[in-house]
Amino acid sequence: MASGSKFQAKEKLERYFRPEDQDEFRLAQLLLLLEVSKSFRVHPSLERLGVLDFFAANPFLVVQPNDSEYRDLVLAGFSIKPLTYASPGHRFVTRRSRLQNDLALLIAYGFATPDTNSGHRVYRISDAGQTAAERLSSIYAQAYRVSVDVIAKRVHKVAENKLSEFSRERLQADPALLDLLNL
Repeated sequence: MASGSKFQAKEKLERYFRPEDQDEFRLAQLLLLLEVSKSFRVHPSLERLGVLDFFAANPFLVVQPNDSEYRDLVLAGFSIKPLTYASPGHRFVTRRSRLQNDLALLIAYGFATPDTNSGHRVYRISDAGQTAAERLSSIYAQAYRVSVDVIAKRVHKVAENKLSEFSRERLQADPALLDLLNL
């Protein structure tokens, strides 16, 4: 009987597949993010990468219906309705906690390289990463590039020391929650 209940529990979990729980999905998103960042001549720090990563996946926390890019995001396939019950603050903290590991994997695979710029550690897409990113051609990859482009234009203007404030305002999160990870 116990083995039957384990099977049912596993079967139930498999029905609730979330792409962002898969390493490959998150690595592909980071790779696309670094690809688009390169076109802006932006080499993001870990902090900037975390902000770009989260808000590109959740662009309607930044882009409002009266913004010119709103329609572009809707046409690309993004929805204003979240696909999860977790609050934006909780999703941000969860995603941010995975970022260092995901970035380390991209570096280990040779798809990204660490560097320094103006005293900050930054990350760049490598030639191998660029080649891999160019091969990502799904409809989602195309939509995600649009979102990164829209979000990068806004985040690019934010000073490094103002990124936490930018995130807090858009998340409308309890500051105590974000302070847990020193964000």
